[in-house]
Amino acid sequence: MFLFFGLPFLACFHENRPKTEDRQELYFQVIHVPYFYIMKKINAFFHLVALLFVMSACEEKDNIEPVGNWELSSAVLGNPAENATITLDETKPDATVRFEWGAAMSSKNYGVTYKLVLDSAENADFKTPILTMATGDAGKNQFLTPTATQLDQALSAAGYDANTTVKLKWAVIAQSLSKESVSPSKTVSITRFAHETHPTTLYISGSATEKGTDVTQAIQLRPLKDANGNQTHVFEGYTSFTSGGTFKIYSQQNAQSLVYGAANGGGLRKNGTAIAAPGAGTYRVTVNLNTNTYSFLKIDRWSMVGSAIAAGWGGDEPLQYKGNGVWQTSVDIEKTEGFIFRANGDWGYLMKRVKGTTNQLVMESQAAAGTFEDIPATAVGKHIVTMNLNGEQYTYSIVKDETVTPPAAMPDKLYLLQGGTVVAELVKDGTTFKTNGFIALEKSKTYTLNAANDGSGTAFTTTAKVGETTTPDADAVTVPVDFGTGSAPIAVTRDQAYQITINFATGKLTWKYYNIKLFHWDDAGGGWDARNEYLMTYKHPYTFEGTFALKANYDLKFNSPWDVQFGSNGTALSGTMTNGGPNFKGVTQAGTYKATITVTPDYKTAEYSFVKQ
Repeated sequence: MFLFFGLPFLACFHENRPKTEDRQELYFQVIHVPYFYIMKKINAFFHLVALLFVMSACEEKDNIEPVGNWELSSAVLGNPAENATITLDETKPDATVRFEWGAAMSSKNYGVTYKLVLDSAENADFKTPILTMATGDAGKNQFLTPTATQLDQALSAAGYDANTTVKLKWAVIAQSLSKESVSPSKTVSITRFAHETHPTTLYISGSATEKGTDVTQAIQLRPLKDANGNQTHVFEGYTSFTSGGTFKIYSQQNAQSLVYGAANGGGLRKNGTAIAAPGAGTYRVTVNLNTNTYSFLKIDRWSMVGSAIAAGWGGDEPLQYKGNGVWQTSVDIEKTEGFIFRANGDWGYLMKRVKGTTNQLVMESQAAAGTFEDIPATAVGKHIVTMNLNGEQYTYSIVKDETVTPPAAMPDKLYLLQGGTVVAELVKDGTTFKTNGFIALEKSKTYTLNAANDGSGTAFTTTAKVGETTTPDADAVTVPVDFGTGSAPIAVTRDQAYQITINFATGKLTWKYYNIKLFHWDDAGGGWDARNEYLMTYKHPYTFEGTFALKANYDLKFNSPWDVQFGSNGTALSGTMTNGGPNFKGVTQAGTYKATITVTPDYKTAEYSFVKQ
C-alpha cells in the first residue's frame, strides 16, 4: 500500500483459485481511503478527491489431476491356451509349467506388478484361490513357472485326490498403486500325481488340545524316520486332551495349511471332519499318512527304572506331566549307574539314550539294534530329571536339585556335624539358630545339620554351597540361601571362618565371613588417602597371612572395614592385638615382611607377627 499526500489510495487484492469447469473468477476488493486534511495558512479547508483504479488480476492455470483419474487395463492371457490339459509327472517333480500373459497398462505409465491365481472352474471369482503366486523381478515379470510339485501340493491341499483330473481356471491380477484389475480367465485341466505326496511336518490344533484352536500355536508331531534317515510318513506326538473337544491335523502352522480330519468310514482324509478327542488325559498320538490312519495310546505314567535309583530295576520312580510333552521329577540318585524311562510300567515302551549323543532319546522299539543305550547317571544326590517328548527330537536332562522343602517345625536344638562329629551347637534365639562366633570350615569336607548331636534327628540342608559367591574378595561377604529339611550334605566352596544364622521363620540360612586386609599408611605425614590395603590369604584355621613391602614407622592395622580393626599400642613384632585397638607402629625398619594374624572365633582378639624376609 502506498500513501499519497492529498490523494486517496486504492488497494487491489487479487486471489488466484484453481480452475473449475474451465471457468476463472476474478476477485477485487476496493478499499476507500478517507480524505486527508490539508491545512493551508490560517483558514484551513478540506478537499476530498477519490480516485478509483481498476486493476485486472492475472490468471493461474490449475494442472492438478483429480485423484484416481487414470485407468489400469487387464493383463492379456497367453499360454496355457483355453481348455488346455496338463498332466503332472511325479517322476519329474521339478518340471515346470509356464503361464504367460501380455502387459496390463496404466494410462499414466505407472509401474505394474502381477500375480497368478488358480482356482476351481466352478468358483465365480478369485477371492479364495487354490494357488496364488507372485512373479519374479519383484512382481514385474509377465510369466510364471510353478513346479509340478507346487501345483500338485496346492491341489492336494484343496482336497483333490491323487491321480484325478481337476477342471480349473487361471487368471492374472495386475496391480498399480492402489488400483487392481483381474484379467478374464481361461480354463485348464490338471491331472495330479499318480500317488499322494505327503507333507514333511504335521501339527495338531483344536479345542481338545493344550494350545486351543489357534493354528499358529499348533502342537508339532515328530516325523519318524527309517534306519537310513528317510521319512516314513508316520508322525507321533505326546500331549494331553480335554474331554469332549476335537482337533484337526495340519501340515503347517497357518491358514494355508493342508488340513486332515476324520473320514466318514473311519481313518483320515484331507478336509475331513474334526477328530474327537479320546477323552481327558495324556496320550501318544500317531498319524500314518501311508494308510491314512490315526491312533491313540493313553499314557498313565512315565517312570524312571534302573540301578541309579533306590527302587532299582524292580520298581520305578514316576515323573509328573508338566504340559507340552514334558515330564519331570525330583529324585535321589543313589548310584552313578544306568536307568531308562518306561511308559505305563510296560517293558514294550522304553525310552533310551541315542548312542553317540549326550541327551537324545529314542523309543527302543522304533530304533535299529545297537543304536541306543541306558541313560547314565553321572552324579549322586537329589536331581531334577526331565524328559522332553516335544518337537522333532526327544531329549532328557539331569540337573542338581537346588530346592528344599521349607522346615515344618523348629527343633529345640540344632547341631553342625562333620562325619558324625559335632563341629558346633548353634544357639537358639526366637525363630533363629546362630553359631557362637565364627566356625572354621573346610572345602575338602562336607557337613550336615541335625536336630540331634548323633545325627539321628531331623536333618536339614541348603540349596547352595556355603561360601559360594561372585565377590569372594569383598570385606565382609554374606549370602542368604534357601534352607529346609533334607539329608543332602552341605558342601563348602572355600576354607574360611563362617558365621551361620538359620531363620526358621523365613526358611533362610545366611553365612558370613571376613576378609582381612593389612592397612599401611603414613599417619603422621597425612597419608591416609595414599594408604595401601593389602589383601591377606586365609589359612585354615582362623589364620590370615601375606608378604608385603613395608616402610619404617608407618601405621599398621589389620582390618575388615569396619567390623574388624585389630591394633595394638605395643611395639614388638609379635604379640596380641584387640579389635578396636590403636594403630600398630612396631615396624621401625623398612623391608619385606611376612605378616600373620590368627583370630579368635569371636574376632575380639588376635595373635600377630611380622617376620622380616
